Formats: sequence, structure tokens, C-alpha cells
Amino acid sequence: MQDRARATRKSLLEAAAHLFVEQGYVGTSINDISGRSGKTSGAIYFHYASKEELALAVVREQFATWPQLARYCATPDVPPLDLLVGLSFEIARALSEDVIARAGARLWAERRSIDAAVPAPFEAWIAAATTLLADARVRGELAEGIDPSDTATTLVCACFGLYGLTDEVVGEKELAARLHQWWFLVLKALQAQPDPAALLARARANAAHWGAGSGESAE
Repeated sequence: MQDRARATRKSLLEAAAHLFVEQGYVGTSINDISGRSGKTSGAIYFHYASKEELALAVVREQFATWPQLARYCATPDVPPLDLLVGLSFEIARALSEDVIARAGARLWAERRSIDAAVPAPFEAWIAAATTLLADARVRGELAEGIDPSDTATTLVCACFGLYGLTDEVVGEKELAARLHQWWFLVLKALQAQPDPAALLARARANAAHWGAGSGESAE
């Protein structure tokens, strides 16, 4: 019974996510989700009391929690700046390929249209980036004068802004290339001994390896 309920909720989340990406929150109705999922409106309301609750579940599923964070913050044998860069590429991959993550991003952008507090993904991401930058400073890999906390906030805001603008300007398929170019510029200021090309090659190789291990591609 529990397995069936989980399968139903997953089906509803995926159907809602596709519609939120295609039509936006306001443009999507419970009837639309019913038609896309093949479930009755009654079944939807049994699992989710409202469209707002369903939207929040979509946001929390992948976007607000960033399941990638734990993996990238618990790998002591990889340099922290490599982990920081690799994490950004895996999040970019999720935002490009995972419909629930994409829906979460769109719902967060449309949060003022939703009659509920939409959780943002930035607090956990910034905390992880701060930890990695602090570790890099301890290891002597961070340039002088770089404050881990302030820099982490700036980097996360810039990464997420890059996602939104790249999607609008040149299309989502360009995101990994634009992110690579952006990091190449940023790492020249961030590294104590700048070698952005080498770090990017290592970080992307690690992201590809971890992505393959989870059955997903790195980009």
C-alpha cells in the first residue's frame, strides 16, 4: 500500500513538474495535472490538499534540497575548490535535464503568484560553498583577501543568475559551456596559484564520474 502511494505521488509530481515548466504555475490547473498524470482530481487531492501544496512538494523534491550537496561536501580526498566547481556543474546538469529541478526553478521565479512561502535553494548551497571555500583557505589554495562566506553568497547568486539568463538568451543546452567560461574567469581571482584550465578539467571529470555512478550524465 505504501509503495503504491509513493508511486502515485511520484507520478503526480512528475506530471505537475512537466506542466509547471511548460505552462507556469498560474497556467496549470488541477484538471491539467489530472489529464497529464492519468489520475483523478480526487486522487490528487487525497495526496495534496491544493495546487499550492503540490507546487511546494515539487520545489522541495529536488530544487530546494539539492541532493548533490551531501556528495560534494563529504569527499575529503578531492581538493575543495574542485568540489565547489564540480557541484556547480552537477546543479547545472539537474537544472538542464531534471524536469522536477527545472519546475522548482520556475516555481521559485514565480513565487509571488503562489499563495504559500516557496522555499529557496540558496541557504544550503551557500553553506556548502562557504565550507568548501574555508577548507580551501586552510589548505592555502584560496587567494589572499577572499572571505569564504561573502564569496560563497556571491558565487551562488552568480551561478543561479547564469542559469536563468543563459536559458533566456542562448538556450539551456549552452549552460555547461557558459558555466565553464564563467569559472575560467572567476578562478583566476579565486585560486592562490591560478590554473583554471587544470582545475576545470579535474572538476568536470569528477562530476562526470559521479553522474555516471548515479545513472545520469554530467551535462
